[in-house]
This record gives sequence, C-alpha cells and structure tokens, in this order.
Amino acid sequence: MTTDAKSVLLLHAGGTLGMLPGPDGRWAPSPGALARAVAEMPELHDAEMPQVTVVELDPLLDSAEMRPSDWRRIAETIRDRLGGHAGCVVVHGTDTLAYTASALSFLLEELDRPVIVTGSQIPLVRARTDARENLVAALQLATDPRLAEVATYLHGDLLRGNRATKVSATGFGAFASPNLPPLAEVGADLVWNRELLLPKGSGALRCAPLSSVPVVALRLFPGIDGTVVRRVLDRPVRGLVLETYGTGNGPGRDRDLIAALSEATERGVVVTAVTQCLRGGVDMERYASAGPLLDAGVLPGGDMTAEAALTKLLVLCSRHDDPGRVRAGMTADLRGERTVAAARAFGPA
Repeated sequence: MTTDAKSVLLLHAGGTLGMLPGPDGRWAPSPGALARAVAEMPELHDAEMPQVTVVELDPLLDSAEMRPSDWRRIAETIRDRLGGHAGCVVVHGTDTLAYTASALSFLLEELDRPVIVTGSQIPLVRARTDARENLVAALQLATDPRLAEVATYLHGDLLRGNRATKVSATGFGAFASPNLPPLAEVGADLVWNRELLLPKGSGALRCAPLSSVPVVALRLFPGIDGTVVRRVLDRPVRGLVLETYGTGNGPGRDRDLIAALSEATERGVVVTAVTQCLRGGVDMERYASAGPLLDAGVLPGGDMTAEAALTKLLVLCSRHDDPGRVRAGMTADLRGERTVAAARAFGPA
C-alpha cells in the first residue's frame, strides 16, 4: 500500500486534551469534541501540517479507567487503520499514558513508522492550554520517516514510549525519560538523537497477543513481611514486578519474606526487580542485601521503568505459558526498554 507522507491517523482514546465540562462542572471525555476542534484549529490547516484522519474509540476513557483490554483495542485499531498513513498520533490521558505507550511498544510488531502518544494537562478548549502545542508537534513528528517506534510527545520532548514516566501531576513538563535521553528535542530547532532511534520493522504490522493474565506490582517498604508477599503472589498470579530499594536491594535477612518469593518462583511465578528510584537501575550483585532475592529467583530488571516492566511482563505471559520463556524475555532488551548491562555503568561497586 502506498504511504501518504502528509497523512496522519489521529486516534482519540480519551483524556484531558479532548475533554469538556459536564453538567456538574467536572471535566470528562466528550465524543466528537476533538474532531470538531481539529476541524476548527487554524494551525492544522497550515500548509506545513499533514492531512488528519480522526478515529475515535468508543467509549472514550479518562486514562484512570484504562485496562489492558483497552491497550489491545488501541493496538488493534492502529493495526487495522494505519494503512497508508505516514504515522499515528494517539490522544490519551496523562495519568496512565506511560503504561499505554509501553504496552503499545511491545504489542505493535514490525512497526515501520511513528506512533506517538500525546495528551495535555489542560483541555484544548481552554485559552491557556498545553494541548495545542502538544497536538501540533505530535502530528508533525508523526510524518517523520526517521522514527519507526512508539514514542511520547509532551512539552518539547519526544521520548521513547517504554522509557517515559510521569513525574508531575500538574506541570506541563509532566514526563521524563530518566535513563535515556529524548529521541528528539523540539524547540526553535528540531534536534534528533539519531543514534538512539530503533531500526525500522518490515511494515507487516501485527499485534502481539494480550490476555487477562494475572500479573501484579508490589513496592517494598520497611516492615513488609512474608504474609503480605504470599497473599500478593497467591494463585493464579503468574508474574510480579517487585519495586526494590536502590540498586535492587531488599530485606534479605527476613527469611519468611525470602521464602515466600522462593515458593512463588519455584511454582513458575516470574518475579522481576526494578528500582523505586527515578534514575538508575538494579545491579543485584552489588550489595549483600540483594543476594537472597537473587537466590530466591528474582530477576534483575536493569533500568526498566516500572510501567515498562509490568506491560512487558503482561505481554510475555500472554504469549508464553512456559515461565522459562517469559524469564528469558524479561532479561532481554526487546524494544529498547532497557540498557544492556545498564547497572554496571552507574558507578563502581
């Protein structure tokens, strides 16, 4: 199929950008609002802008309502509707935007063009809004043939989708990529970090399977015990993202907690450690307190974000019944989501 270099699929999933106030004065997704705004925005009719085809999901969702089935619905819509478009922009709420961007990076296979997830902190219909710049820039970036992966764009930064995390509840610069520089910085000039870009797929776009596999996340805290961990990891749970301290440390002297983790991994639960810290990653060979977690079968997650680790785990568990294959996938770099041997670069032991 011929690709139109000046045509972009605009997929409206919901979120603040396209919201209107309801009868009670509270903002909520409004069907048709974004399509009307796009038709009326003079910026989008400029000669520099691509042709836009708006597709609206039904129902539109506040991103707090997003579930894995919605990630699959978005991915399948992109697969089915991307067609001859140069790229796709997904309009999404910011609260769970990093989860959706991460999930799409693992779900969309053989991608050969941009898929950019964007949103805003203030609705497009408000006078003082960040939505206009985010939408205009995302649409322009979605026609750039250099990009062939899932990315996020907000407030001047084009970030790899599975490296992004929300760092501000209210600021326009709401997202960061703590362990990877932006793919591009958008200001008066567009500056690409070309060495970071992923290679293009074949273009035979397909979606990886995604089912309702029970996977969970658990943040370590002082005083957590084996009883809590056992309840979290009770059947039918198949995977856990364990948010550990620092470079992968945990209460290694708590024999009951370590036993609870061992019991789970021995029956096939895949447990992956990521750090609670914003920057850096896990290196579980560094401190003695991490040794018992390794011995219990916990996998080091490198410098993956918690969002990337959880969505990756869910996709891998949907694809493979064999825990060994899931474990192998979790320790591999599949879509640029983790830096090979990342933790070793954070400093000497």
